Amino acid sequence: MSRTTARSVLLAVAVLLIAANLRPAVVGVSPLIAQIRADLGIGSAVAGLVTTLPVLCFGLLAPVAGRLARRLGVETLLLAALVVLAGGILIRLVPSLATLLLGSMLAGVAIAIGNTLMPVVVKRDFPHRTGLMTGAYSTMISGGGAVAAAVMVPIEDATGLGWRASLALWAVWAGLAILLWLPWVRGARRTARAGTGTPAAPQVRGLWRSPLAWQVTLVMGLQSLQFYSFVAWAPTLFVDQGRSPAQAGLLLSLSGLTSLVTSATTPILATRRRTQFHMVAVLIALWVVGYVGLLLDAGTLAPLWMVLIGLGQGVGISLGLTLITLRSPDAAHTSELSGMAQGVGYVVAATGPFALGAIHDATGSWTWPVVTLLVLLVPLGLAGLGAARDRQVGTPARPDDARPDPTREATEPIA
Repeated sequence: MSRTTARSVLLAVAVLLIAANLRPAVVGVSPLIAQIRADLGIGSAVAGLVTTLPVLCFGLLAPVAGRLARRLGVETLLLAALVVLAGGILIRLVPSLATLLLGSMLAGVAIAIGNTLMPVVVKRDFPHRTGLMTGAYSTMISGGGAVAAAVMVPIEDATGLGWRASLALWAVWAGLAILLWLPWVRGARRTARAGTGTPAAPQVRGLWRSPLAWQVTLVMGLQSLQFYSFVAWAPTLFVDQGRSPAQAGLLLSLSGLTSLVTSATTPILATRRRTQFHMVAVLIALWVVGYVGLLLDAGTLAPLWMVLIGLGQGVGISLGLTLITLRSPDAAHTSELSGMAQGVGYVVAATGPFALGAIHDATGSWTWPVVTLLVLLVPLGLAGLGAARDRQVGTPARPDDARPDPTREATEPIA
């Protein structure tokens, strides 16, 4: 193995470990939400804030991440994010609702930076392996969430630590990522001092006026809303139907584990074609069948519906991330489009857990929250059809576009 190849492999491992830290601090709360509500004496809507706050931070901080990266460097900013993530996880050890919300918010700030910079690192450092690396790191994102959903209740039961200390164990995982990422930070600083680094990318302007950029943003936001809304309340839905918290957590982890299959394969399949209409159709179909199945029979067939929903979740997150790189001509556009798509997108997604909790409180049933998720698949599908076209922000449309339209403008109006 050459030195260059070995370096690429080590960098890929470090990137994937960072990706594995981008969900457990948030998703790990969901299986424990019944205990958290009982311990703190809070209702469904307030409990939804524990999941909503981090996702809201994903959105509010994402547009800032690209600007901070230009000042501090991608490597340094990712290191800072990991340190903040570990701190946020540990703060939740302090017994109060305020510290639980504060810790969740800090975790959200850190994850927002990681979410935004992952596509940038892939576009910059793995330009000829975009599909493979996007599949790999989105699989690690989904896998981290799946593991968290599966192990939180068993860990709490086995150790007797309580839900606060059980959640705090994820700080160890973040610490490992810090140790593995440190050499790349030092290397980037040495390169910067030597003046041999890559020149700073020019600032991209006019992206917020691009219809294509908005379509990618809506795909990212609406699929995230589906994911976080469902993950936040699926365990409670099953507990309310008579299952134990451990059984509900296993059902949630089932969807997370099956999402790994489509998280890994979707970017590869998406990049093999010039358009991604087929992946949008698969995404909508999986969620429609899964949600309708839960409405009709959430008992015996619940594992089947969770598998289908999980497969859809894997398609959703990996397709959203893949579209960011495919619709960008270079790393500078990737950074800005990632900040926009994840910034606006996660603000949209943050409304989901709180809204579904409020709908449940108002109706006393989980039927209407699930129906709400079904209805929201309509705008997701429409945005997906636009984002799936073979075009890039800021570049002329190709004359041999796979879906020619003589009424369409020749150039994507970005500036």
